[in-house]
Order: sequence, then structure tokens, then C-alpha cells
Amino acid sequence: MKSIRSFLLPLGLVITLLAACSIGTPRPAGAIVDDLGRSVNVKEVPQRIISLSPSNTEILFALGLEDKVVGVTEYCNYPPEALNKAKVGGFSTPDIEIIISLQPDLILADSIHAKKVIPALEERGLIVFALAPKNLDGILQDIKVVGKITGKEKEANELVRQMESRIKTITDKTQKLPEKPNVFYILWHDPLWSAGLETLEQELIDKAGGNNIFQDIAGYKAVDLESVIARNPEIIIACTGHGEAKDKPFEWAKSELRLGATKARKNNRIYQVDADLVSRAGPRIVDALEWFAYFLHPEIFGKPKEVIK
Repeated sequence: MKSIRSFLLPLGLVITLLAACSIGTPRPAGAIVDDLGRSVNVKEVPQRIISLSPSNTEILFALGLEDKVVGVTEYCNYPPEALNKAKVGGFSTPDIEIIISLQPDLILADSIHAKKVIPALEERGLIVFALAPKNLDGILQDIKVVGKITGKEKEANELVRQMESRIKTITDKTQKLPEKPNVFYILWHDPLWSAGLETLEQELIDKAGGNNIFQDIAGYKAVDLESVIARNPEIIIACTGHGEAKDKPFEWAKSELRLGATKARKNNRIYQVDADLVSRAGPRIVDALEWFAYFLHPEIFGKPKEVIK
């Protein structure tokens, strides 16, 4: 009996240690279908990750993976620490040779890379996973998927929980509103472009408690000023871009004489929002929603903490 007991004790210890290791060590994700419908087999938890879009970069940093990010695009400017990472070229024009030289074991791509970049990378034996969410639910799901692939499921679930809570705080109030203001969103002013159905901007306006005056168009399209005037928006939101012309859409909306008859101009309801918050399918999309809710219903929502630059 003593010999059996002496054998079972160390065996039990080994089993306990193995169980502890399995709990603490991230497991490979295996085969997962990306947003382009491709089955991607991630055999090992990645240690060297390259991001080919600003939104992917923001997700990686939000999950605490900055130490594993070895390359980003020239447009990846948030968080500020991303600026210190090696650059692999532009968003639509990444440099394949630079990417290869960084020896990544995972590349997070976008739908824009589907035809040329992804095939070129896969021909060289690299693992590429594409994120291309079309709405807020898709963004939340993609954050969870990235967490699973990278061994950060716990962090991803917590981040999604926080985002869902913030979204619910807004929609619980706006979905009960008896009246919703008409909103005109300006992507660019010359020529005049706006956002319609199946865009993040449309969903942000909806959830923030407004009616998009161009919800009868699909995607991003040029619109004529006469239609804007005829639809008489109560609120105008202009996105702030980059470079010397970054404030032009906002300045145009405030100064264009033909908009003078609209309710938005008469009541001084013209606002600007950081395009990076609105257009990037990452964690900061909830910041954009909070700004939209404040613009549309300042009587209900306070000004968000983050300052628009």
C-alpha cells in the first residue's frame, strides 16, 4: 500500500501541474473562417504580427498585443505607440518584400487586399487573416476572433463587454425617442459625398437617435447640394480628415451660402467629428457613437471625455 501511495502522489502532482500549464498557456486557434469567407488555419499562437490596416492595429493594441506587433502601415497612427513600429507601406499598397523580411507568423489584412496582396502573401507561405466587418456587431465579433487567434480571449471578451455596455447606455435612451432629427453626414465637400445604407455612419446615426437624410442611397456616393437643401437637415456632421485640408468639409458646411436656409445652419447645429473614429472598424467606434449621440441629443447625453482633434 505504501509503494502504491508513494507512486500516486507524484503522479497526481504531475497531473495538477499539466492542468495548470494548459490553463495558463494559450492554445492555437486552428481553422477559422475570416470575413472574406476564407478558412485560415492558425497552427500556433502568433508571436510576430503585422497589421495591414489602422483598424486592425487599434484592435491589436487594445488587446495588449503591442509587443507582438512587428509591422504596421504608414496610416496606423493610433495609439501613438503604433508610430514606433516598422512600416510596411501604405494601406492599399503594402510592400510585400518588407513584410516578408519581418518574418510574421500572422498578418491581419482587410478586404482591400483580397485580390492581389493576400494571394501574393499566401504564395510565400504566410498566414493571412482578413477582417472586414460591415457593422458594429461585426466589429465586436472580429475583436473576439482576434482574441481567440492571439490567445487573448479573456481580454477580448472584456473589451467587447465594455463596448456593448456603452452602446446599450445610448440605445436604451434613443430607441424610445418620439422624434428623431434629420442628419446630413459629409464625407467630403468638393465634390459633395455622403454615406447611406450599409455604412458605419448610417448605423451610428440610427443608434444615436437620428434619421440619415440619405438613407435611400447605398454605400458612399456623391450627392447634389439641391437634394441636401430640399431635405433640410436639422443637424450636419462633417468628418475631419488629414493634412492641410482636414477641416475643409466643416468649414464649407458653415460658410456655404446655399445651406443658409437649412435648419442646421439657422440653429447652429453643425459639428465635426474625427474621421478616424468613424471610419475605423475598431474599439473607438463606440467613441464615435458617443459623439454622435451628443451632437444629436445634447439634452440627454453629456459631452464625451475624448477631445476631437
